[in-house]
Amino acid sequence: MGTSPLILTSFLLIHCLTLSSLLPTSSSIQISLGGKGTGISIGIGIGGPSPSSPSSPSSPSSPSSSTPKPSDFPSCFLYKSYFVIQEFKKTITCDPQGITKTWNGFNICGQYCGFYCEAPPGYDNKTGLAVASVDFNGNALTSEKFGVFVQNLTELALFHANSNNFSGYVPFLDKNPYFYELDLSNNKLTGSFPPNAIQRNLTFLDLRFNTYNGCVPPAVFSNLPFAIAIFLNNNMFSGDLPSNLGYSPVQYLSLANNLFTGPIPSSIGHAKNLTEVLFLNNTLSGCLPNEVGLLKKLVVFDASLNYITGPLPYSYCCLKNLEQLVLAHNLLYGEVPEVLCKLVYTGKLNLSLSYNYFTSLGPTCWTLIKQGNKRLDVRKNCIPWVPDQRSSEECWWFAKKPKTCPWSSYTPCWGASSENTDSVSASDSEPVEAKMPVKGGSSRLGRKSGYRTYGALDGSPVPRN
Repeated sequence: MGTSPLILTSFLLIHCLTLSSLLPTSSSIQISLGGKGTGISIGIGIGGPSPSSPSSPSSPSSPSSSTPKPSDFPSCFLYKSYFVIQEFKKTITCDPQGITKTWNGFNICGQYCGFYCEAPPGYDNKTGLAVASVDFNGNALTSEKFGVFVQNLTELALFHANSNNFSGYVPFLDKNPYFYELDLSNNKLTGSFPPNAIQRNLTFLDLRFNTYNGCVPPAVFSNLPFAIAIFLNNNMFSGDLPSNLGYSPVQYLSLANNLFTGPIPSSIGHAKNLTEVLFLNNTLSGCLPNEVGLLKKLVVFDASLNYITGPLPYSYCCLKNLEQLVLAHNLLYGEVPEVLCKLVYTGKLNLSLSYNYFTSLGPTCWTLIKQGNKRLDVRKNCIPWVPDQRSSEECWWFAKKPKTCPWSSYTPCWGASSENTDSVSASDSEPVEAKMPVKGGSSRLGRKSGYRTYGALDGSPVPRN
């Protein structure tokens, strides 16, 4: 049998009254946002005026001037959050949009700009209403104390703060049991990777466009078992990519525009949920891993603007859902696989291989070039009789360099239960119209591209749905 609303209401009221009665009688309110270990300290009397003060029961004070009481709020959660918000307001040194002017009075859910309320699991919206989400995206607020503000809103589930001027430390979230989305992109955060950001319940972690540096810890890929999106692009992260990268359940991963070195880990073949991944504009090297061909859900793979070398693996022809394979500006060589050109011709693949050192093409690739199909880009390579290639001197210089990556025809999808991609002929179907596909419609996403990871490269908030 469930708990009746009357009993639950009575319980919460008693809880609030008990909290107040246990604290010293005082008209002062003290909440500390000073250090990492500090919490909330509230001292407030609700038992009436002191003996030396005159009592005026017939003339109650207005909410703007009276001392807040539990009865002024729909729940104890909001009563506590009021003090947290007011103390955080004092730490904001710049508010160009004036949103903190709305943080007055007791109507947090209906009046305070950026705050959204909902009852936590197990509570109802009448007696258990709490601050469930904070959205400061684009508000350009300046504060060094956002961390303790977030951790003291213990019922908070989402904190979105794209494009502010927050500095300081990422909040401890071990006492926030409902928390699952953290967006601190495009702020003034610096130092090594914040360990507090690795909170088990997170599904969305966005730290892009800050100045974090150093290595990304392996825990990012092993201790976030519910992760859907991880955006770390446009920082100063360096070092090798963690070898366990592929053991994350993440669907959208952006590591672009950093200083990562070394190869793409072969463990990426275990990332069965991976849909979009960006490695572009780092200093990655080594060979392209064959294991990428195991990622059946992959739609976007961009490792352009690196120093990756070797032949293009045939296993990539198994990526039947792939729409963007971008490997431009690397040190790749050999033949452009015929099976990939057939995916361009008969499917929706955009294949960008410009500024490499490829030397030959298959028949379908030649057909695409003769048609002027823009979804295959092999400019600035070393392919004879193809327009706009590298100079003979550049090609000769590269050709004499030692080659260490082995050629492999390994194709994991060519089993008895899989369709043989090589059996598809250029004459079997009509070519797909040469245009950039946009998932969901660019007008809905507000991006030049409908891909979620590419949307993360412009510094704006990323759509969550």
